[in-house]
Amino acid sequence: MRKLIAFVGLLGVIYALALQHGVFERAAAPTQSEAQASQHSTQRCDENTLASAYRNHESRVEVCGQGILAKLLKDDTQGARHQRFIVRLPSGQTVLIAYNFDLAPRIEGLRAGAPIEFAGEYEWNGQGGVVHWTHRDPAGRHPAGWIRYGGHQYQ
Repeated sequence: MRKLIAFVGLLGVIYALALQHGVFERAAAPTQSEAQASQHSTQRCDENTLASAYRNHESRVEVCGQGILAKLLKDDTQGARHQRFIVRLPSGQTVLIAYNFDLAPRIEGLRAGAPIEFAGEYEWNGQGGVVHWTHRDPAGRHPAGWIRYGGHQYQ
């Protein structure tokens, strides 16, 4: 009888932890980031948001854009690994893109001069800013970003 009570208590603890981490909520419905990812792929990009965020020194702004790969940088391998590259926007502004390839497939074949599109979270800096979160959030708490390159979409 004691083993049964201990077993039922253990199941209760597991259930409480699952509730706390939202396991049942995510299984029942698409996550917010999945819904936004499908919106990104069907909606037209408003590139004025990125220009405005840079001009007003704003950060934590969801942006999208397109441009030409101006320069490929060495991968950042400290902590989560990121591919890094500079994109020159049609306005002439440049922006650093940081793409986490620990959470999404690595983008192969990047080359300077090629067109690229992106969506993610913008962080202002004096050099033009950084766009990160260019992939899905496995926890589902952040809007999904993406990279389109060479006829493929990476998330």
